[in-house]
Amino acid sequence: MKPVRIAESTYYDKVYACWLGKNIGGTLGAPWEGDKSLHELTFYDPVPTQSAANDDLDLQLVWLKMIQERGLSPTLSDFADYWLRHLRAYPWNEYGRCLRNLERGLRPPISGCFENYFIDEMGSPIRSEIWACLAPGDPQLAASLAWKDAALDHAGGEGVYGEMFWAALQSAAFVISDPVALLQIGLAMIPIHSLIHRAVSEAIWCYHNQVPWKEAREHILQCFAYRQPCYAPANHAFTVIGWLYGRDFGERLCTAVNCGYDTDCTGATLGATLGIVGGTEAIPDDWRRPVGEAIVLHEFTQDLDAPATVAELTAQTVQAGKQMLQQHSSVASIEPQGALPDNLLSILHDNRRAQAALLRDPQSAIEVAEGFEVALHYGGEPVLRPGVAKTVGVSVRRQERPDVLLDVQVQVEGPQGWAIEPTPQALGQRRFTLYAEGVDPRNHLNVTVQLPCGSRRFQFLMLGPEQARGMSCTEQVPTCPHCHARLSACICPTA
Repeated sequence: MKPVRIAESTYYDKVYACWLGKNIGGTLGAPWEGDKSLHELTFYDPVPTQSAANDDLDLQLVWLKMIQERGLSPTLSDFADYWLRHLRAYPWNEYGRCLRNLERGLRPPISGCFENYFIDEMGSPIRSEIWACLAPGDPQLAASLAWKDAALDHAGGEGVYGEMFWAALQSAAFVISDPVALLQIGLAMIPIHSLIHRAVSEAIWCYHNQVPWKEAREHILQCFAYRQPCYAPANHAFTVIGWLYGRDFGERLCTAVNCGYDTDCTGATLGATLGIVGGTEAIPDDWRRPVGEAIVLHEFTQDLDAPATVAELTAQTVQAGKQMLQQHSSVASIEPQGALPDNLLSILHDNRRAQAALLRDPQSAIEVAEGFEVALHYGGEPVLRPGVAKTVGVSVRRQERPDVLLDVQVQVEGPQGWAIEPTPQALGQRRFTLYAEGVDPRNHLNVTVQLPCGSRRFQFLMLGPEQARGMSCTEQVPTCPHCHARLSACICPTA
């Protein structure tokens, strides 16, 4: 019997309240998104008649569909496939940069960090709830799933730490409710040197030292502000300020949103968290009524047969979550009656799976087949320049044991005219030096790994210099002037 047993009725109620709170907070903050001013909201302004469309939720609906169709052990390639299938119209910041990389053949996690100025932003922390709801009571499982998601478009950046932080915290909120204890669990899953860790810790320090919330906001801005309103460290601190300083559901949401900056994200994340902590009874009717039950998709989310209501989404999430815990959790389960062990806090703070996820190299491309995970380590940019030697590495792990590197023979092949020489092994990687006098920008690197059960050919892309000219940090990917989707994925109706 697993030690953390969550009552089925409690699980359903908290998942329902999570998605409802997500819609409420996102709708509250949507009109003020990107406004860096200090606000004075006490309720919706304007008062809505339905939930606002929000990518914060839509991307999680895509991941739920992925889990339903691909199974409970999604690979990075699964995430990339579903992003390209349903989300390729999104042009903004890290979304657009990730899609640009995926479409030219780069695979995650290098797709998340190469020529991507926005890896420290909020695009992935806002996607944490699906992993918390699929792994309730098992924070490190939730955090490890969140890593896969965030690596797609934030690899190596603060966005990865933010999503892991919230996924773990929200997972633990299914079984404990103290805000400070939950914040400590979330922080346990991410590096102490990360700016997310520092900003959240600073917000907690302000609260414990009775710094008024507006002064705490100003203090956070002095320490962690950045010109981009979606910069993750400051926005995480604002969410925490709202949670700790507010006295009830509405005041907490309004305080977070009143801090300004990425307000739809801070509101949505806090609304979902408060929903998990308190269940549906903690969400007042006057906050529920304006948004209703319908799920409103953003127009850039394409060809997705998504749940139409919060109730439908909850039922589908609960079904998948029961299966996830049964298959992948050693500590938590959904039972007719709940029961919690005496060492609950120690279980919830266990971070070994989260730490194993963080061992992955963001400057690599990863493919999975036959239960093995093969990574090509670029050692920097995925670019081979003419006349310049470049050393790459290849590592192999078992998919179910990502913390253990395997010692297998690797053969590396390249296009005709490339010189490829083995170099001394390091960091568990078989290493090779590549050299070519002339480089075709269409070239790719073929890696063949001899698996214990046979052989399989893994292909990884190596760009030529003409394909790696970069983009300005102020530049967005090209968009359609009419529908404003990415130009290569325009959603304008055909004539």
